[in-house]
Amino acid sequence: MSEVGIVGINLDDNYCGRCSICSSICPYDAIGVDAETGEVRIDIEKCQFCGICYSACPVNAIDIVYYDSDTLLKKLEKAAAKKGADTLVLMCRGNSPSTCQIDEILEGVCCKSYVPLRVPCVGRVPPEFIFKTLTLGINNIIAIRCEEEFCRFKDGSRINNQRLSIAKRVLEELGYDDVLRVNTYARKAVYDTDKCVGCDKCVFICPYEAIDVQSLATPVINADKCVGCGACALVCPHLAIQLEGFEYEAVARRIQRYGAAARELKAKGVSPLILAFCCQWSEFSALDQPKTRLFDNKVVLMEIPCFKGLDPYHVIEALHYGFDGVLAVVCSDEDCKLEKGYDVAQRNTAVLRRVLKNLNLQDRFELYTASPRNVGDFTRQLRSFIERIGSLSPLSLSARPITVDADDV
Repeated sequence: MSEVGIVGINLDDNYCGRCSICSSICPYDAIGVDAETGEVRIDIEKCQFCGICYSACPVNAIDIVYYDSDTLLKKLEKAAAKKGADTLVLMCRGNSPSTCQIDEILEGVCCKSYVPLRVPCVGRVPPEFIFKTLTLGINNIIAIRCEEEFCRFKDGSRINNQRLSIAKRVLEELGYDDVLRVNTYARKAVYDTDKCVGCDKCVFICPYEAIDVQSLATPVINADKCVGCGACALVCPHLAIQLEGFEYEAVARRIQRYGAAARELKAKGVSPLILAFCCQWSEFSALDQPKTRLFDNKVVLMEIPCFKGLDPYHVIEALHYGFDGVLAVVCSDEDCKLEKGYDVAQRNTAVLRRVLKNLNLQDRFELYTASPRNVGDFTRQLRSFIERIGSLSPLSLSARPITVDADDV
């Protein structure tokens, strides 16, 4: 990740058989075929790095930086040996259940322990990967894919369903019955009606019209439309709506815990300390390797489901709990996997900047757009922000977060 300008996907024309499978299966029309020469080319600006083309190529002509099969197998082998695990849980990044929810899914499955593998889309995993896991002592494979209508990569879940069905039939023919199980999961907003005051802000703000207003009653979340973007949770003044897996209080506790560690490091002379909120689609490898040391332990990464899930109040909390600066790394408008409501996130950021300016903290926050397509871009922007914050005077604020009017954020 140290290089700048390296593209994360490459098609080797020397191996390409011109079968056009990749172009026919790409959900974003990012792969084209020259009508005269038959040459296949990837339009990198359209590519969203779902990896579906990589897993579909029959001659391995496509190389991809993130989550290739060999790397995943090595990671699985190492983790399974360390934990004595006999079960693989393969999950979609955008709708990966929490640990407790995985335990519920695995209830009744005979397994010593499991290894979770989270990939951008399970549609990128070829059937051969499933077969090879059996050589590592894996006896149970649980694939948790998105519901098809909520797939962040359009057709990824449908494609995965087809591949897993083929893999399951092959395994059964070979005598491996019930080795492969498929579950679906979709992260939703959860609603505590006892806290609701009927302001209907959630109804107004939801970009997917997934919250229905009720006459003389609290609104109702339409699970068939909810995509789990988190926009409703940000505007609820009484925390009556929370995004599953990213509940406000749980995130606040993590920030407080990380902030305490940051203060200890600052006392030892480590500075500056940065908290980076990263949209799970703008950065891949660092988010999936939380123990990776970033710039001598000066940076803590926290995942958010989408730009619309960035709570302005959490930014202010981070500065009060001990961090010297806060960076938000998000997708561009064109790359957003939850396309509707990008303007909601921009309005929230505008309010946050005004509040920070009033507190004379405007230089402590920045928002960058990034994409996995540009290998090294995330690291470059992070390094630039660290240098900027390092040039400022040390920040020392009260650990008690200030109160911000809920109507503003």
